Amino acid sequence: MKKLLSRLQKAAEWLDADDPAEPSYDPVHLGAVLIVNLVVVGALYWLIWTLLVYEGGIFSKVSALAQLVFGGKSLLELGYQGSYNQGLFEGWLGNVGALAFSALALSALFRIYRQAARRAAKR
Repeated sequence: MKKLLSRLQKAAEWLDADDPAEPSYDPVHLGAVLIVNLVVVGALYWLIWTLLVYEGGIFSKVSALAQLVFGGKSLLELGYQGSYNQGLFEGWLGNVGALAFSALALSALFRIYRQAARRAAKR
């Protein structure tokens, strides 16, 4: 029994040994990473929800606009009664704002990717 306990003790010491060359664990950094991830996931959820779901989403607005331009329908047939009741165009400002913000974010990510690709190609 003493032999088993001494082996377990040696195994525990081996697992507990810290290598000075390794970076140390910092719980504050882990907490910051978790909070930043939650914020980013929440913002992404809001962006996608506003773009695709809010007041019918962007696709219903594009469809209504196509019916207005190419289908020969009038604004009254699409439910538009003025600024107080916009019919199928209800919530268009939020949808277009989310579309513009997502396009801006995608272009920024693409630019960062291209810069990193150029730096990697130089090496």
